[in-house]
Amino acid sequence: MRHQMMLLLVMLLCVSGGAAAAAPDEAPLLAHAPTLSRTQVVFAYGGYLWSVPREGGEARQLTTGGHEGLPGFSPDGNWIAFTGEYDGNFDAFVIPADGGEPRRLTWHPGPDIAVGWTPDSKKVLFRSGREAYADLERLYTVGLEGGWPEVLPMWRAEDASFSPDGARIAYVPNLKWQAAWKRYRGGQTTPINIVKLVDLSLERIPRENSNDTHPVWFGDTIYFLSDRNGLVTLFSYDTKTKAVKQAIDNKGLDLKSVSAGPDALVYEQFGGIYLFEPRNGRSTKVQIHISGDLPATRPHFEKVGEKIQNAAISPSGVRAVFEARGEILTVPAEKGDVRNLTRTTAVAERDPAWSPDGKSIAFFSDESGEYALHIVAQTGSGAVKKISLGNPPSFFYSPTWSPDSKKIAYTDKRMNFWHVDVEKGAPVRVDNDRYEDPSVNLAVGWSPDSKWLTYSKFLENHLRAVFVYSLESAKVSQITDGLGDARYPVFDKGGKELIFAATTDLGLTAGWLDLSSFQHPVLRHIYAAVLKKGEKSPVEPQSDEEKVEENKDAAGDKGKEADPRRSRATARRRRAGAGGLCARAGVDRRKDRLYRFGAGGRRPHPASARQLSLFHPHQLDVIAAASSARPMGLRPGIQEDHHRRRRLCVRL
Repeated sequence: MRHQMMLLLVMLLCVSGGAAAAAPDEAPLLAHAPTLSRTQVVFAYGGYLWSVPREGGEARQLTTGGHEGLPGFSPDGNWIAFTGEYDGNFDAFVIPADGGEPRRLTWHPGPDIAVGWTPDSKKVLFRSGREAYADLERLYTVGLEGGWPEVLPMWRAEDASFSPDGARIAYVPNLKWQAAWKRYRGGQTTPINIVKLVDLSLERIPRENSNDTHPVWFGDTIYFLSDRNGLVTLFSYDTKTKAVKQAIDNKGLDLKSVSAGPDALVYEQFGGIYLFEPRNGRSTKVQIHISGDLPATRPHFEKVGEKIQNAAISPSGVRAVFEARGEILTVPAEKGDVRNLTRTTAVAERDPAWSPDGKSIAFFSDESGEYALHIVAQTGSGAVKKISLGNPPSFFYSPTWSPDSKKIAYTDKRMNFWHVDVEKGAPVRVDNDRYEDPSVNLAVGWSPDSKWLTYSKFLENHLRAVFVYSLESAKVSQITDGLGDARYPVFDKGGKELIFAATTDLGLTAGWLDLSSFQHPVLRHIYAAVLKKGEKSPVEPQSDEEKVEENKDAAGDKGKEADPRRSRATARRRRAGAGGLCARAGVDRRKDRLYRFGAGGRRPHPASARQLSLFHPHQLDVIAAASSARPMGLRPGIQEDHHRRRRLCVRL
């Protein structure tokens, strides 16, 4: 029970509310999904819906369930549709514009996501996968009182907006799995279609494989977000002239959402909310202040046992170190308490590693604003040693201590291999990988004397090879020839051999993103490379040989006459062994007797136990007899069955 309590890793979180602690211009509010009426802006923040005047000011909380998002004003401004998770499922809800009890509109067990309204404000538009046979969704409408939803004729759709007269609808037909994939130009790019509902005639907003999202109808113009010119910004499409224009010259971060009100548009950029006036093309930021009761922002206890991301074991195994929710904690194997080494809830600490001498723990920290290497005593006492990892800033991974606990090797997001001397604090770039592959984890290993590094990286032929790096000479040497794919190198305990896994059967597999290669399993074997000339190979060919002792009676029997029959038998055995001939034996199933055949197809005769014992195990074949035919050299009833021959490996 004590161990189970320890694994919960209960720690105190001291989270500060950014918007409440600083002025709006000093820190982003992180409000999102704004919607607009004639007098109000409603947005999502902290899991709740909030309302603020269009001129800005103090925001008022509209919901308290903690699971609301994606609000949308009705065209008449009287209602707000949103997506909520009150009852364990995502469904479409509505509340009055001034707040009130949420009314659930959809009841399907799958997610139903509110998208917008019909122009008459009588029905809510939502998307759902309730009728999908694959990874797609359709659009539905449902009345304010609920009831059975009506499906729209498009067989797949995501974001959508009705024209003011309700005769047409602009929509995004497909889902992009990773919405924040910048400059993506693959098969999931999102166009915007315009369909006339009376005859289903289709029109497409012109594009060149860009990501176009969030279409909203404003008069005869459709506004939408697009990355066709680089950063995601606001564009317009005139349905009469068919012209596409950039509405906002964005020189900052991507715009995330846009919604249309009766006389203006509202959009989100980096947590800020802005009003856009189409008549003059001017944007104005809405200054918002939030001072509500936000339970998630006050200091509280949090169970983080299910949020462990990285872990390591102490050298003796008496404690383990974990990264959990951005903190570094050590946990005893049996006795003692959980020890929080960092206690910096506003800082992200990553990838803990315990030094071999047991004294220190290294990890990456973004305390300064960019990731640096921090080293603390395993007891949590004393000053923290901080090592800057240089410019440009990056994300860093897998700190690995040298056996002498004086150096640390690591990798970064640009596929570089690094090492740093703890005392000197100056990072040294070792090498870099050639291609990015999510199925490959970059890793660096140390030699026992802490003078060499080993790693694998891609060659030009897309196979990985094993390399070593000398810290003394700063020289990189390739160990494997590149004709096979070699990975996971480690030094043996003596530092004489390099052990790694390799395969010569990797091709013709394609890249990691090509599904056609999944049917080709790759099996690897363990290999060893001797690093120093003259050292004995750990996998030299071996052969068990019989040790023959000299016949003690040979000297006393020199004067005696040898038995001629014994001599002839011995000579035949020697000829069979020396000539590489394989003596055979046959089985007469009628008499259940074992026969011996001499070399050259001589006439067989029953083999005695002593005669069989004279054969080497690898020179004895068992041949089944199954026919009364009389092949040359065999007695009646004995036939050599080549299809059922099998080699005996049992010593008789």
